[in-house]
Amino acid sequence: MTIELGVLLSVMAVVIAYQGYQLNKQKSLTDKEKDVKNDTKEDAKESAELKAQLSYISKGVDDIRIDIKTNERQMVLFGERLARNEESTKSAHKRIDTLEKEAN
Repeated sequence: MTIELGVLLSVMAVVIAYQGYQLNKQKSLTDKEKDVKNDTKEDAKESAELKAQLSYISKGVDDIRIDIKTNERQMVLFGERLARNEESTKSAHKRIDTLEKEAN
């Protein structure tokens, strides 16, 4: 029962190759886990940035709404003042017309 040297070396080569494959497989898995962790960190960072930007935009929109309401109130006040000025002008024209008639 002698085992030839070539067969023994072949078996040892197969065992070593299999162990190398298993080691590489484990390393590959840990690399993938690292990639997943990095991707998760990047996704979380991007999500946080988007939330911050949306919050900033939302605040800006709220400020614009407040400004628009203020402008609408001012326009209503200006409209009222314009109506009073038109009435006053109409009244002044009537007085001027009566003065012109009296002068003639």
